[in-house]
Amino acid sequence: MKLLDTLHRWTGGLIGLVLALLGLSGIILLYDYLWIGLPGTGDPLRGDLTTVAATTERLMANPGAQGIIYADERFGLHQLRFGKDAGAYASQSGEIVTRWASQWERPELWIFDFHHHLFTGDSGEWVIGIAGLCGLFFVISGVILWWRTRKTFQFRLWPKRMSRPAIVMHHRDLGVIVAPLLLISIVTGTMMIFRPFALGVVAPFGPVAETAKALDPPKYKGGPLAEKPDYSAMLGEARRRFPDAEFRILSLPRRPGDPISLRLKQPAEWLPNGRTTLAFDAATGEVLGARDALKLAPGAQAFNMAFPIHASKVGGWTWRVLLTISGLAMTMLGSLAVWSFWFKRPKPAKRPVKKAGLASA
Repeated sequence: MKLLDTLHRWTGGLIGLVLALLGLSGIILLYDYLWIGLPGTGDPLRGDLTTVAATTERLMANPGAQGIIYADERFGLHQLRFGKDAGAYASQSGEIVTRWASQWERPELWIFDFHHHLFTGDSGEWVIGIAGLCGLFFVISGVILWWRTRKTFQFRLWPKRMSRPAIVMHHRDLGVIVAPLLLISIVTGTMMIFRPFALGVVAPFGPVAETAKALDPPKYKGGPLAEKPDYSAMLGEARRRFPDAEFRILSLPRRPGDPISLRLKQPAEWLPNGRTTLAFDAATGEVLGARDALKLAPGAQAFNMAFPIHASKVGGWTWRVLLTISGLAMTMLGSLAVWSFWFKRPKPAKRPVKKAGLASA
């Protein structure tokens, strides 16, 4: 127990601030659709084929346009993507509402980048993934350590005083209350970073090899991008194959020979942008392949539920409030753990000074 307690304290002192910042940024992102505050964010969704096709043709005619994230029921603007970090928001009829040349011009974009990459790309993902594994260790070891002192349990939203013993007691008792929520947030977040960890979590749903194969999208090869692709025909074919699905993401090829990709969300899918996809030859518009997300391996379908749970894309306001509590708790527990570990550590006891006796004559 002493070793477990030492590991819990030292790991918390080293990684607690990262977890605190991830919790705080996660709370902000839960409500981004409410505070973006641009005209049209609250517009009702117009998902009929005629409107979406006309708007797509209009938006993709912008020089440098590389794709569209379509509006949904929560956020009424399309997001047009250009090169690097550039982009624009547009109304559902195709009028540009605002543009940006860098993610730093849009707070929702750089907060998202921090929460997912710590502004450092793939290396930041590794740090977040390691922090997630440490957070999982905190929850499990914290519950084990709490069990010894369960008879002194007292519920407080804030430490009784800002002394180290009071902070430790508050940390221990609050942590055990929010442990189930923290466990869900940490596990689902880490699943999206570390594929081996995710495969282990969803292993009960089916063979790991089958799940891994289903998570990797098939690769298609086609011709070079046509000067004027027929987006209306592509959207029409998608609607014919999946009549109840919402259009979610249209992406142009990143490399010569890659297809034009269209993602859709069927009503039974939890993932906000769906995993139902169609690939079109960039030169001819011919369908190269299609994937029905509802027919993927059970393990892959379970994996696709991780992000909606983590980001409160399902469950309505009840689940969003619970995730807010989880984020606040992670922010408080992580920051106070770092502060108490580095600035409130007990001072070593002073050894008594022995007085020299008088020399005998």
